[in-house]
Amino acid sequence: MLTVIFSTYNSPGWLEKTLWGFHFQTFQDFEIIVADDGSTPETLARIKLFEQQSGRQVKHVWQADEGFRKTRILNKALLVAEGDYVVFTDGDCIPRNDFLATHVQYREPGYFLSGGYFKLPLSASRAITVDDIKNGNAFDVEWLVERGLKKTHKALKLTAFGTKSKLLNRLTPTRASWNGHNASGWLEDIIAVNGFDERMRYGGEDRELGERLLNKGIKSKQIRYSAVCVHLEHDRSYVEQEVRLINAKIIKNTKKNQIVATSYGLDRHTSFDSAEAV
Repeated sequence: MLTVIFSTYNSPGWLEKTLWGFHFQTFQDFEIIVADDGSTPETLARIKLFEQQSGRQVKHVWQADEGFRKTRILNKALLVAEGDYVVFTDGDCIPRNDFLATHVQYREPGYFLSGGYFKLPLSASRAITVDDIKNGNAFDVEWLVERGLKKTHKALKLTAFGTKSKLLNRLTPTRASWNGHNASGWLEDIIAVNGFDERMRYGGEDRELGERLLNKGIKSKQIRYSAVCVHLEHDRSYVEQEVRLINAKIIKNTKKNQIVATSYGLDRHTSFDSAEAV
């Protein structure tokens, strides 16, 4: 069984679309854990509505809103993961129906997978309905252009399949790093590096985990043109340059000193508190 973990914060409408994206996956042997960084009760209400409509259970892991603490809630979510392989994304990224099947196809002992995303404008993000996710409109370039998407070469992420997507995975100059919106790895490897570094705030907070996996000897594999998700537009008022600089310093230290296990990770939590499974 796979475990799917995605983070959210006060974006119930986008979260609902993401949940339906996973409901319509061709690969069905998985659990969903929503790592909630302090959302209001509206998010839980939307999760319960999805459960009623889909018949699918969701684990809702919540912590109080004390600022951006995504890495902490991701670690808390890992504590209740039941699968031996974990796929990470965000609660504003709708997966195409072959998303999980692709992660399963490419997973391999000794590797983690690095995927990408295709960014949508706000107009297209709002236009997508549950039916559009189910029938594939949400991933159709022509349909998206009609709803405000500007034509771009990046649309190859949506149009490349089979041999073409594999070729693009090999040719892309983009480094196969750990991307929080689309990455996966073996749970035992993530535990071995002590999960996410909870000092990290917004801006590269996910990639630091990947650096420690690489330091452990785990290799990365590029699947950015094979595992497809669309990223819904949202406000980024929480971006702070000072925080980015602090994060960059931590990542630089991780690389320089070949740090494998963070001292600020999973083992800080010996129990599962401030959480709710619905």
